[in-house]
Amino acid sequence: MHTLRPALLTDHYELTMVSAALRDGTAHRHCVFEVFSRRLPAGRRYGVVAGTARLMELIREFRFDPAEIDFLRRTGVVDEPAAAWLADYRFTGDIDGYAEGELFFPGSPILTVSGTFAECVVLETVVLSVLNHDCAVAAAAARMVTAARGRALIEMGSRRAHEEAAVAAARAAYLAGFQFTSNLAAGQRYGIPTAGTAAHAFTLLHDDERTAFASQVATLGSQTTLLVDTYDISQGIRNAIEVAGPELRAVRIDSGDLAVIAQQSRELLDSLGATETKIIVSGDLDEYAIAALAAEPVDMYGAGTSVVTGSGAPTAGLVYKLVEVEGRPVVKRSEQKATIGGRKVAVRRHKPTGTATEEIIVPQGVPDRHPNDRLLQRSYLTGGEAVALPTLDESRDHLRQCLISIPWEGLKLSAGDPAIPVTVVPTE
Repeated sequence: MHTLRPALLTDHYELTMVSAALRDGTAHRHCVFEVFSRRLPAGRRYGVVAGTARLMELIREFRFDPAEIDFLRRTGVVDEPAAAWLADYRFTGDIDGYAEGELFFPGSPILTVSGTFAECVVLETVVLSVLNHDCAVAAAAARMVTAARGRALIEMGSRRAHEEAAVAAARAAYLAGFQFTSNLAAGQRYGIPTAGTAAHAFTLLHDDERTAFASQVATLGSQTTLLVDTYDISQGIRNAIEVAGPELRAVRIDSGDLAVIAQQSRELLDSLGATETKIIVSGDLDEYAIAALAAEPVDMYGAGTSVVTGSGAPTAGLVYKLVEVEGRPVVKRSEQKATIGGRKVAVRRHKPTGTATEEIIVPQGVPDRHPNDRLLQRSYLTGGEAVALPTLDESRDHLRQCLISIPWEGLKLSAGDPAIPVTVVPTE
């Protein structure tokens, strides 16, 4: 099994540019690249920054080994000067950006990469690969957390994603407010609490449902969760309580009309004396399905496919664009893809009550600061060296505070304008 090294995430055309720039002498010009979105996915009112700390680890490990350079030389991707340059590659520039867990809007400069043209341009694909995926998952997950109204969520979408994307998705969902993941690699790598229960296969393995439940309870005790919808849900609940007793921690339901079944299941559990047994529902849940169950006696939601695929928006639509060369702003003028030149500084403006009202972005300058403004960019790498970063739990809390700060209209699941407006202040 081969794990893809970050250097080979580089796109062919990036190395074409490096080769040409090295040959014509422009490779070492000091440049600034920015990551931003031109628009939010349809129906979304905010984006969520996620994956930045994960990205910094990849950039620090970004090296081309001899076998990779030999492949690039042998296949004609790079010429000899470029191959020699890649052999010594280390990113020595600066990276600044929005904190993980920060909200972003169209035009927000969520990451700024500065250094020589060559050392920055080879990072484009790895930067966009990480951020487009993790930001998409985090935004979908944050909407599900809002829809759940304080009820717990477990991320269980590993089987609907690439094996490495599954781990990253679990991290992004936890950042967004999910309490658990079923992905054990994410639990080990990031310290995310894990949870899970047996599948239908375990019930089908045994001669009858009661025997399967008895085996699970004998192994894990009554503080486990029994999957009760393999055959008949009502009988499954009766069997579960008969085997585990009324102290059974939870039952999970994975099919059917969940609103109706949740009501019926709660009534049945209560009638059996299992008043403290929780009800967990799963089965193709997205933020809309979760919101529709808000009035039902559901204690926890399991989300899989929708969360790991961004719930209809599998990419955050982020781009990586050159905005400054040797201190001079540069712009792309293509119709509907124009950029704003110059390195940007951004602040979030708030009322004295803490409600966010506007995002102010200034190219090649510093915004006039108001008393309740919050500077959005922070340092990630300086001279190629890492700066201490918040923990995942701190970033998770930061997102929770950001969601509290936006006007309540911004949390609606319906389509509408971004939660707060973005104003680009022209440079005088």
